Amino acid sequence: MSGRFVRLAEMDRKPLTFLVDGAPVDALEGDTLMVAILTSSRRLRDSEFGDGARSGFCLMAACQDCWVWTSDGDKLRACSTFARAGLEISRRAPEATWPNLP
Repeated sequence: MSGRFVRLAEMDRKPLTFLVDGAPVDALEGDTLMVAILTSSRRLRDSEFGDGARSGFCLMAACQDCWVWTSDGDKLRACSTFARAGLEISRRAPEATWPNLP
């Protein structure tokens, strides 16, 4: 499957690999998560509100349409977070857990 983005330049940067939903994704040093994911996939993430696939909107960390999550549950803006080797990303929001109240 081809990605939504096509890399046209700067292909001589150092390669790296990270995981998205358990699958390896290749990136180049200096790529944001959004660029890396959309170079290999047609969607960035699934909406947590049930309205389907998302691929980002503003590309400047203002709209909140590009959230992805780390394996620890931390939220990251894919358009402004750089890809790092070994990072584990999920496209779906983690299940909310609530403490049992007496």
